[in-house]
This record gives sequence, C-alpha cells and structure tokens, in this order.
Amino acid sequence: MKLLNHTTKYFAILLIVLISVWAVIFYVAMIDEVYDSLDDGLENQKEIIIQAVNDNPELLNDTEFGVNNYTIKKTNIQKDEKFKDSYRDTLMYMQNEEDYEPVRILESVFEQDDSYYKIKLITSMVEEDDQIQNLFIYLVGLYLALILSILVLNNFVMKRIWKPFYKLIGRLKTFRIEKDDPITSEPTTIDEFNLLNLSVERLTEKSRDSYLAQKEFIENAAHELQTPLAIAINKLELLLEKNGLTIAQSQEVGSVLDNLTRLTRLNKSLLLLSKIDNKQYIKEERIDFSALMQTLVQDFTDFATHKDIELRFSGQQQLTFTMNPDLAVVLMTNLLKNAIVHGETGKPIDILVAKDHIQIQNYGGDSALNPNGLFKRFRKASTDSRSTGLGLSIAKAIADKYHLQLAYSFSDRHEFKVYFS
Repeated sequence: MKLLNHTTKYFAILLIVLISVWAVIFYVAMIDEVYDSLDDGLENQKEIIIQAVNDNPELLNDTEFGVNNYTIKKTNIQKDEKFKDSYRDTLMYMQNEEDYEPVRILESVFEQDDSYYKIKLITSMVEEDDQIQNLFIYLVGLYLALILSILVLNNFVMKRIWKPFYKLIGRLKTFRIEKDDPITSEPTTIDEFNLLNLSVERLTEKSRDSYLAQKEFIENAAHELQTPLAIAINKLELLLEKNGLTIAQSQEVGSVLDNLTRLTRLNKSLLLLSKIDNKQYIKEERIDFSALMQTLVQDFTDFATHKDIELRFSGQQQLTFTMNPDLAVVLMTNLLKNAIVHGETGKPIDILVAKDHIQIQNYGGDSALNPNGLFKRFRKASTDSRSTGLGLSIAKAIADKYHLQLAYSFSDRHEFKVYFS
C-alpha cells in the first residue's frame, strides 16, 4: 500500500467515526426540536380551549374527537391529587389519507366550576414525519458527500504535498550506480523533503565515488599483477629454452610456470567476477544463442577431440535474449568447457538449444555433485591443479545478473540447464 493511501486510510476512518457521532447527535437534536415545537403547539391550543370553555361552558360537551381535534371528559380526580401533562405518540385513522397516520396527543386536567375535566388534544404528525424522513435523507446525503469531498480533496492536496517525495522515489528506481547519472532533486518549501533530498544526494554521490574508486582499484590491481606475471613467465620460458638446466631443474621451472599460468588465469577470473558484481558490463544487445552455441561447438571441437569426446549439437529452435555479448560468450564457454574438462573420455557431450533453455549433458562420475557448493567460488569438482574453481561461479554470477536460472541435475549424466524465462 502506498504511503499516501496508508495515511488517507486512517484519516478516513477517523473522519467517518467523528462525522457519524456528529450526525447521530444532530439527528437526535433535530428530532427533539420537532417534538418541542409540536408540544408547544399543543400546550398553546390547550390554553386557548380552556379559556374558551370559561367563556362557553357548552364546549364541555365535546366528548369525541371532531373537527376541533380535542375531547373533554369529566374525571374523578381529586383536588389534592397531582396530575402532570403527558405527551405520547399513537396512530389515528385519517380520512384524507385513508390509512392510520401518526399523531401526537396531549393529556391534561383542568378545573371548571369545582369539577375536574380531562382534556385530550391531538395534532397530526404527518408533515413532521415527512420532515424527519427528509431530514434523515438529506443528512445521509450530506454525510456521504462531505466524506467523499474531504477524501478527494485530501487525496488531491496530499498528492501535491508529497509530489517531491514521489519524484525522488522515481529517480531512485531508475538510478544505476554504474551510470554517470546523478540524482538531482527539485526544490521544495517543505524542510523535511529538502533534508531527505540532500541526504539522498549525498548518499548516492558517496556510493558513486566509492564504486568508481573500487572499480579503478580493481582495474589497476589486475593490470599491475598481469605485467609482472607475464614478465616472469616469459623469463622462465627463455630459461627453459637455453637447455642449460638439468632435468630436475627443468621440472622445477616447469612447475613454477604452471603455477604462474594458473595465477594469471585466476587473476583474470577474479577481475571478471569483480566487473560482473560491480555491473560494469553495461552494453547489451539481442543475442542469438543458437548461432552462438554452434560457433562455440566448432571452436571447442579440437579440444574435445583431444580427449576423444564428441560434441553433439542440436538446435531445435531459435533462442534469443538481450544481454551483454561478452558475458553471453563467457557464460556458454564456461559451461561447455566445464563439460569437456570433467567429461568422461570416449563418451559424447550433448548440447541442446530449445525455445526457452539451453541444456548441456556429459558423462563423468557415477554420482551427483553437491549442489550446495557447486556454484561457490574456489570449489573444484576435480583435483586438476590447473583449475581455478571459478568457472561455474562466473557462470552463476552472469545468470544472476540477468535473472536467468542456472540449474544442475544428475540421472545417468551430469546436466546443466540455463532457463531464459
């Protein structure tokens, strides 16, 4: 849930509760005012009738509700008894409506010529009932319109207020440390947003500087290591060519050359891994992996033939994917070379290019490899001293960079698959 909606949700809940309480109180107050108005009218009508009875005693004979909407009946109440005016609601049949409608009744007692009479007065509540119903409808309508208006207005205002924040979030989404595209924020009058923008700019700038420094260090270190290694290898090769060494000395020099050569490959592999981890391979293009695998099979044919291994290629469908071309070559080269190096002599290697994956199968060993450490750095499945233990690690790093799935399985053969979807 977005921050804007999250804050609006709590504001809406609070608003609904407050307006609901206010609406109930307002409705009750209005109903009370309506009844007060009716009761005041009945009270006033009672005083008028009592005054009229004093002037015209014949009115005491009105014992049934008629056009005057009142009745007067003699009562046995005593003088010392207390009688309070009472108001109540009931239903009465209305001729014009041809139905029972609500009415308000006032019952009271008055004295006339030393006798006590009970008077009942009625007033129709039809109009008041309609008013209450209309009041309820209008109140609910106002209630809903008010809530909707406040929420819409709040959402509109909050969006404008939070606009610098969301623009900063958008810039952070597209920010890439390997690209020279620093985050620039828009000026705002809100102090907290200015502080946030300044902090983000400083943080990304510092991260960018650290990234460039690390990148430069790795490149310089790799270059500085390659130069003395190449010089040492060349000098040792010249020393062997002079034929002035004994067999034992030549073997010792050859061992040193092997180690230096392995160190050179290790240096290149670590440099490659560092570049992948630091996202230095920015260039991307659409790669035809079917054509790429055909080329690699041709390039590795001599190497495989030397081990008496046949490379059997099957390209059923065209497979294309967008990635860095150099990394695509490294990924497929490492997997194919791994299959040849660890493949069993005299048995074939099958390479399959399908619609959404590439599959490489080779014989070599009767048991599965440990999948937990297979793609970890410096984990070697063989005792070959020339291996750096980084081939599959590099392949895994490339696959992870482009969100590809590199999987290993074993049945009768070792199988590596790269899924592109």
